[in-house]
Amino acid sequence: MYQESVVIRADLIRDEEKIPVHATAISRYSLLIRFLDGTRFNDGGKFSKLVIQTGGENFELGPCRVISEPNIDGYAGRLVFLKDVYDVESLLFSNKIVKLQNAFLNLPLVLAYKNEIMQPFREYTANLTYDLSVYKNLFDALDSEISEEAENIKESVQKAIIDTEGKKFMRFLDDSLKELERIVGPFNREEHARHGFYFRKQLWSFILCSPLLKRTNLKPRGYAGDSEMMRMIYSNDYQSDSTFSKLMHKHPLEHSAAQAVRIRRRITAKMVRDARRTCPTVPQEKLKILSVACGPAVEIQDILLSAEDCEKYHFILLDQDRHALFEAAELVDQIERTLGTKINVDYQNGSVRTMLATLQLKGTWGKFHFVYAMGLFDYLTPRVASAVLGTLYQLLKPGGEILAGNFHVSNPSKYYMEYWADWVLYHRTEEELRNMLRDAPSAKIDVFFEDTGSQMFLHIKKAE
Repeated sequence: MYQESVVIRADLIRDEEKIPVHATAISRYSLLIRFLDGTRFNDGGKFSKLVIQTGGENFELGPCRVISEPNIDGYAGRLVFLKDVYDVESLLFSNKIVKLQNAFLNLPLVLAYKNEIMQPFREYTANLTYDLSVYKNLFDALDSEISEEAENIKESVQKAIIDTEGKKFMRFLDDSLKELERIVGPFNREEHARHGFYFRKQLWSFILCSPLLKRTNLKPRGYAGDSEMMRMIYSNDYQSDSTFSKLMHKHPLEHSAAQAVRIRRRITAKMVRDARRTCPTVPQEKLKILSVACGPAVEIQDILLSAEDCEKYHFILLDQDRHALFEAAELVDQIERTLGTKINVDYQNGSVRTMLATLQLKGTWGKFHFVYAMGLFDYLTPRVASAVLGTLYQLLKPGGEILAGNFHVSNPSKYYMEYWADWVLYHRTEEELRNMLRDAPSAKIDVFFEDTGSQMFLHIKKAE
């Protein structure tokens, strides 16, 4: 039996005849229909249009036909569309007409992009596409040679290939990125966006070979730096099956920006633990910590190393992504099981807009000893970044601290991220980062870098 979701009243039109039906979505692009007046049609029966009544409105959809199939619930079969292909789920659940062919509406504009691409960049992209094709064919051929071997032999041989020819391929990618930086370095923001779009269209098949680059480009949760992508960075392994895909996945994980993300996790944990030791009101009260845009909050397992540690902290984890909060909750549960104790943690599903729009935040969340935001300010415009930082500063207890990360303008991975990963950030200078906090003359402000020099940290301490 078909699982009916929404059953709607509709009319099929053929010549001047109006044929009443009930319809329900059976797939994204087809409807299951039941004729209401006993009419029967042979398989392939065609109609000039379908008029749907839903949400108090009538929608006219174009030519369609019936595909008969066995059904015990009185349905005659599926209705499919012959010219314009409609997303029936959007129609039934959102009252919006979305055509599959809508993707082609911007085709002339997209095709015209190539006319504004500078010739040196065209040549660079064409040469890189050819070179990557050669490498991929060679690695795929090696994989084919060992495909019949036992799994343990296959893994051993593949590792040998990665450790020899794979290392040479990694150096080739390094050199190609240096050439990319040389060519695009003088571009303005608009030129970067245009050339990056062209680049990804040309190299799309290679991008999809890397699980990491595939995710940052497709953005299944709406943004590049989601918690699953962070898991890949922390894991830092050769993910995927083919040798070429493993190398394409691993290379960005070894680059400066990914290294910086792993390093900042350790920095955050150390500074939180240091704050616990130096806070004047501790041990009388737990150290209250706010993590903004927390993601999966993996640094918590670096902070809570024993059951005794769990008694010392109260975490508030804030993120707009509910998936990330669930992952953080699973991690907290895992730590609790391992250490045999409970962790004082609250989860807040919200964004910076929520934060800025919420009146009396101090009354809602209370005040904090330590606030940190590692993956937030890179995405905020200067005006919004200043507003958010000012709000967070008001949430500090006297003597409280803020740790905010931001990628520096000299980030060696900047063009790798923008062109390959479609991951554009607001890179800042030290001065720009310092100037984000205004009207806090008594605050002690310091800026420091992690080891790769890719990312800097704004450390703010409120006067006691």
